[in-house]
Amino acid sequence: MHHDQLTASDDIEQYLSAHHTKGLLRFITCGSVDDGKSTLIGRLLYESKMLFEDQLSQLEADSKKVGTQGGDLDFALLVDGLSAEREQGITIDVAYRFFSTEKRKFIVADTPGHEQYTRNMVTGASTADVAIILIDARRGVLTQTRRHSYLVSLIGIRHVVVAINKLDMVDYSEDVFRRIEAEYRAFATQIGLDDVTCIPMSALRGDNIIEASPNTRWYDGPTLMGYLENVPVDGDIARRAPFRLPVQWVNRPHLDFRGYAGNIVAGDIRQGDRIRVLPSGKESRVASIITTDGERDTAVCGQAVTLTLDDEIDISRGDVIARADAPPAVADQFEVTVVWMSEQPMLPSRTYLLKVGARTVGGASATLKYKVNVNTLEHLAGKTLELNEIGVCNLSLDQPIAFDPYQENRDMGGFIIIDRLTNSTVGAGMIHFALRRSQNVHWQAVDVDRTARAALNGQTPRIVWFTGLSGAGKSTIANLVERKLHALHKHTYLLDGDNVRHGLNRDLGFADADRVENIRRVAEVSRLMLDAGLIVLVSFISPFRAERAMARSLVQPGEFVEVFIDTPLEVAEGRDPKGLYKKARQGQLKHFTGLDSPYERPEQPELHIDTTQVSPEAAADQIVAWLVERG
Repeated sequence: MHHDQLTASDDIEQYLSAHHTKGLLRFITCGSVDDGKSTLIGRLLYESKMLFEDQLSQLEADSKKVGTQGGDLDFALLVDGLSAEREQGITIDVAYRFFSTEKRKFIVADTPGHEQYTRNMVTGASTADVAIILIDARRGVLTQTRRHSYLVSLIGIRHVVVAINKLDMVDYSEDVFRRIEAEYRAFATQIGLDDVTCIPMSALRGDNIIEASPNTRWYDGPTLMGYLENVPVDGDIARRAPFRLPVQWVNRPHLDFRGYAGNIVAGDIRQGDRIRVLPSGKESRVASIITTDGERDTAVCGQAVTLTLDDEIDISRGDVIARADAPPAVADQFEVTVVWMSEQPMLPSRTYLLKVGARTVGGASATLKYKVNVNTLEHLAGKTLELNEIGVCNLSLDQPIAFDPYQENRDMGGFIIIDRLTNSTVGAGMIHFALRRSQNVHWQAVDVDRTARAALNGQTPRIVWFTGLSGAGKSTIANLVERKLHALHKHTYLLDGDNVRHGLNRDLGFADADRVENIRRVAEVSRLMLDAGLIVLVSFISPFRAERAMARSLVQPGEFVEVFIDTPLEVAEGRDPKGLYKKARQGQLKHFTGLDSPYERPEQPELHIDTTQVSPEAAADQIVAWLVERG
């Protein structure tokens, strides 16, 4: 009894050890509605014996109840999640499922096929090594097939399986298969998909899933499982690439140890190798390599390690450690492809946060070069990106980052875009290359700086930003504030919304995208005037919190003073000094703030002036007193 228990225990340990050392393949399935994705995944789970007895019993019962497969098991029922989704016949989210064979472990991402869920498909594909694109043999290559293939190419998946499914419904016709294969391969060549394998199959009947089917003796290629078990994963390519370690954590448990921890995303490293840290460019040598199994002489792609160096150099989270003789590039302006994932459109000149690897940088603003019609691959003109749209943009950051082009290294060239206010992910993107001008344009150091100019003027420079509805009284109050500061011998300048649109911003309209650019330009001008040592008074509706936050982020803490001139809409409209509300109500003015374009109230302004409670003169006195009290 005791001997048997030991033997069983040894068997379990051997099994777990073998399972632990198996390679992992991630793949994605995509296709049009009713192409059989769920049936295919269900069949793979069933054939790999990854189902419990109660799941099998439930599958048999559900298959009989639904009765859509003539008494056969309906494998789609294993996958099609919520009953509400089943009733609608759609799948709306990405579902990840795990199964295993003797050779490999697998994670499959089942993604929705509908155009409105482009962002979901991109999310599922972002970590995949292989894409399985299903085509219904009865319908052939569809628009959605082309769209999914383009997205697969965009994400950089190198290995594609074209599963020409439901061949049993066309009498296992070789002619049908060859025609679809030829049409698909011609399209794949256009979009740069080189490694394409076409397999005739019936997911429902099991043809060419695990074993070669007697119904397709004319086909001598691999079965689906045979392909999945043997296809080389992209990790093999990453291991041969130059060494890259994005630093996720600076480990400093005590004064005698400083290590730099992260996952190696490409290449390998040895103790004693010379390294370079980007973007700073500082160099050192690897003193030790520490893993979960202790200290090692070498480490390779995919391992989590901590490196210690011979020299004490400044390294922070988000920096990249590379071999000194093969470093990544460093830049702050790029051409990129962006997939937009937010209900709110991407607006040119609006600043976002950008996260690439472990580094998060601010000031990310994207100028759209063109949008891509994912169905036709046509390039379309446009200023903004809406939900699920894809575009090629010029991206500018407020600081340089280390990067590799996305096609060379997904980890070093892929990024997400984050909304500065809500902290939600609003987009994902891929870096193509750096713009040459980013390497040629540098900030020129000068001897006479802001402090010297402020001292000469005898004042503390500030940006006083007046925001509120049209007709709230911003210009009136700002004008009074400037008069009072002038009387105190302070050096000021007033930037008024209407006046600026006569010159600097005369080319801009009032659509949201133009409003964002309007404020961006004014914020940059205000920063230069602040640098000149002035007190800058800015009177603009500036309806969006994001742009006011952007203006604040350009200067040091305490230098930006937000003044909310708070007036109810009905009061502002009653004043209507320029007759704008009347025109807007008559339909003569589009995108008018407060009516058909939103005004986002400041949440924590330095000064909140309620004009229903105080006069413009009293409001100006309050603002000047606040400024004088603070220097």
